[in-house]
Amino acid sequence: MSTASASPTVIKPDHSASRKHFIFTEEHEELRESMRSWVLKECTPHRMEWEEDHWPDSILKRAGDLGYIGLCYPEEYGGQGGDYFYSLVRADCMSYSGCGGLNMGFAVHTDMVTPPIHLLGSEDLKQRYLVPSIKGDLIGCLGITEPGAGSDVASIRTTARRDGDEYVINGSKTFITNGLRANYCVLVTKTDPDAGHDGITLFVVDLRDENGKEAPGFSVSRELEKLGMHASDTGELSFEDVRVPAENMLGEEGKGFYHISWELQGERLVGAIGCVSGAERVFDRTLEYAKEREAFGRPIGRFQSIRHKFAEMSVKIEAAKQFVYATAWRFANGEYPVREISQAKLYASRVICEVADECIQIHGGYGYMREYEVERAWRDGRLNRIGAGTDEIMLEVIGRSYGL
Repeated sequence: MSTASASPTVIKPDHSASRKHFIFTEEHEELRESMRSWVLKECTPHRMEWEEDHWPDSILKRAGDLGYIGLCYPEEYGGQGGDYFYSLVRADCMSYSGCGGLNMGFAVHTDMVTPPIHLLGSEDLKQRYLVPSIKGDLIGCLGITEPGAGSDVASIRTTARRDGDEYVINGSKTFITNGLRANYCVLVTKTDPDAGHDGITLFVVDLRDENGKEAPGFSVSRELEKLGMHASDTGELSFEDVRVPAENMLGEEGKGFYHISWELQGERLVGAIGCVSGAERVFDRTLEYAKEREAFGRPIGRFQSIRHKFAEMSVKIEAAKQFVYATAWRFANGEYPVREISQAKLYASRVICEVADECIQIHGGYGYMREYEVERAWRDGRLNRIGAGTDEIMLEVIGRSYGL
């Protein structure tokens, strides 16, 4: 009786093979390799010091010099002319920094502030703000949330009153990422306080000059202390009779709610892929730990209870990734899949929190220590269930999309 032997034609699973997705080309993968190398070399080693004293403006300038800010913008404005998927690659690469505050500060500049200037701004605004922003010479912030208005954008109280060739702005904004350093703000205002959603207008407002001197009437009321994202600066901003040229209006007067609603879709998608990548990074670090840490004479990863935790986490991460990628493909191809974007953002932001929490549990007491950085992943990741649309708002958007 002959013994069974392996056949060269038998296909065996290769779990270590690199996994590619159909939305990414070789050019995307080349960017991923080069940008990830830059992040690991120039950003990751400083993650602990930036946690104490914020990331420096110079690192954004460095990214601009390397062409990483303008990936999706036309070459005529200093960009690389790439498609939307380059922004997903950038978000994934930034996750290797181990610094959620840096990643968020970058994302605000690259994926929340500059897109509306590019798509809604006049040629003059693009030359004055988009071009230097792509170079990293200017830093932007986004002013939506107020002390008394968060998810309910129609309830904002910051006003912009027409006065000749200018608008006079009064009000305040809070939870503003990059607020302590930004040169300008894409600001959501009320030009008609009685018109509800139809009274909202966007402006590009100068906050500081290149030397950091604040514009007349603008000030930072206070710097805010946060649970996580310590490497990013977050402030409450005050506007008292700040004068803005009428030509600094973005889009149409009274259409700002619809403009910013569109902007939020791209923001939520980039946030979702950031959640997926963040979950992958803390998963990978914890997997290494589980292979090395021994208990009762063997690596803890060999215990079924731990092995199954990794299996469960991997399913959630992969499901979130495929959902985000598929939705991003639709968005990049001209669709406006608000329901699916909301679903992807909701699910991915829950996944990063669940995975980070489970990774702390696997580390045991060490997971609670700053030294191992998994507690930082949990603290940084928790914001995703609030920022760019809370879980509750996402559920409301999804529910209403079914006619309920």
